[in-house]
Amino acid sequence: MNLSERIQELRKARGLSQEELAEALGVSRQAVSKWESGQSSPDLDKIVQLSEYFGVSTDHLLKGAELLPADTEGLNTAFIFNAVATAFDLLSIVLSALIWYETQEAGALIAGLVFLIFGLMLHVIGSRWSKGRDGRVLKLRFWKINIWPVLFLPMSLGYNILALGWPAPYPLMAMNRLVSYALFWLLYLASGMAVTLSCVKAERAMK
Repeated sequence: MNLSERIQELRKARGLSQEELAEALGVSRQAVSKWESGQSSPDLDKIVQLSEYFGVSTDHLLKGAELLPADTEGLNTAFIFNAVATAFDLLSIVLSALIWYETQEAGALIAGLVFLIFGLMLHVIGSRWSKGRDGRVLKLRFWKINIWPVLFLPMSLGYNILALGWPAPYPLMAMNRLVSYALFWLLYLASGMAVTLSCVKAERAMK
C-alpha cells in the first residue's frame, strides 16, 4: 500500500468525504483527489498535518510503519472507555428492573436512564481517542453490542405508557395487550438487528 492508498483508507475510516478532508486541511477537493489517485503527493507540511489529523505517525503515512506506542495507547484508552460504557449500559437495564420489581416507583426508571446516559457519555469521551481505521472499527463494535441496551429502556418506557398507561423499565405483558406486546418485541428485535447488521457490513467493508 502506498501513500495515496493510505490517505484514502484513513479518510474513509473516519467516514469523511474528500471535501470534508480538504476543508480540514485547508486545501481544495481537487488536491485531495490527486493525492488519492497518485497524480500528486502532499507537501511535507501537509504530510505532518495529515499525521496529526488522523492521529498516526508520518512514518505510518509514508512507509506504512506500524502504529507507534502513542497511537496504540490512544486506542487502548478508547477501548477501556467503551468497555466501562458497555457495563453501564447493561447495568441500566438490570438496575432499573431490580428496583422496579421491589418498589414499583419511578425512581427505577430514573436510575436506569442515569446509568444509560452516563454510559453513552463515556463512549463519547472515549471516541476522542478512537482515531484511524482501528478507532472506527472500535466504534462499530461498541454499537453492535450497545444498541440493544440503548434501545431497550426507552422503548420499554414508551410501550408501557402507550399500551398500559403507566411507566416501567421493561415491557409488561397484559392478557388484553398481547398483540401490542408482540409488536414491541418485533420492533425492538428488528431495530437492534438493523443496526447490528449495518455495523457488521461497515466493518467488513473496511477490511
